[in-house]
Amino acid sequence: MSKVKVLVTGGTGYIGSHTVVELIAAGYEPIIIDNLCNSSAKIVDQIEKITGVVPVFQQLDLCDEQATRDFIQEHHITNIIHFAAFKAVGESVAEPLSYYRNNFYSLINLLNARGSRAVNFVFSSSCTVYGQPKQLPVAEDAPVQPAESPYGNTKQIAEEMLRDLTKVNENFNVISLRYFNPVGAHASALIGELPIGIPQNLVPFITQTAIGKRESLTVYGSDYNTPDGSCIRDYIHVVDLAKAHIAALEALQLNKTTNYDVFNIGTGKGISVLEVIQAFETVSGEKLNYTIGPRRPGDVEQIWGEVKKAEQLLGWKAELDLAEMMRSAWAWENYLSEHPIV
Repeated sequence: MSKVKVLVTGGTGYIGSHTVVELIAAGYEPIIIDNLCNSSAKIVDQIEKITGVVPVFQQLDLCDEQATRDFIQEHHITNIIHFAAFKAVGESVAEPLSYYRNNFYSLINLLNARGSRAVNFVFSSSCTVYGQPKQLPVAEDAPVQPAESPYGNTKQIAEEMLRDLTKVNENFNVISLRYFNPVGAHASALIGELPIGIPQNLVPFITQTAIGKRESLTVYGSDYNTPDGSCIRDYIHVVDLAKAHIAALEALQLNKTTNYDVFNIGTGKGISVLEVIQAFETVSGEKLNYTIGPRRPGDVEQIWGEVKKAEQLLGWKAELDLAEMMRSAWAWENYLSEHPIV
């Protein structure tokens, strides 16, 4: 019996690569496309080391309409997990047009390429669609607030596009996963977050500072209305997050949800930036050099999710704690210091 094929766009990226590993473990045949603008083809080799399987990989830019159409038709794709997008909040504020062009063209081309074929589609959305929520924890039925950044706006509009398309296509089924802040790495320390250039996210900046790649870490803001003055986020282990995509795909295959649905994917707990730093120092034994800086444009003050819906309808729940997030991220950073991938 042949395995079910699943197209993973952005599959050599951080969340994508972990999801490919979990797809293989669950008995699927992942097919990866990635333009490698923020990742490395060497990640495919790392996936093989973990799983013993060499996934199909093709370097392809989804903004190339014809190449995208040809690929989808050639591989007869009916299951898609769509990660490929620019994703840094701060960068999107500085370069909004770049984010709108890349994130919308790639999605539109992918959707057009499916033609009339029945497709199950898991979309990589974000808690940024909530902006700064008026009530915490924020649930899926909370009003979508004006986006705090162009990145967040691309996620909001992409969700609207997908919802509109499902209304006129009965054979197009979508789950948008609004996830919170993914951190950590695979337990093998063979894959993890691999930022190109200066990290845009907190944890790789922490680990790079601890190992000496960066002189110091800046905590953006100490005057927020939070217990310690720093921003609060719902941090989720990337392996838990990857497993949520498998649960979403299986829910679509079994018609467990409506043809368009959204789910928060997080731990349901808010943790401050300074608490993350403290947890890293405890796990690693390293004293981190950090300074307090001004607030960063586009950042929301605090957000964490209500995650009961995913547990009830998808049968998924986060299992790994903050200590494991920090431990695995530090193990990955140490692996990279001895085995450079980029």
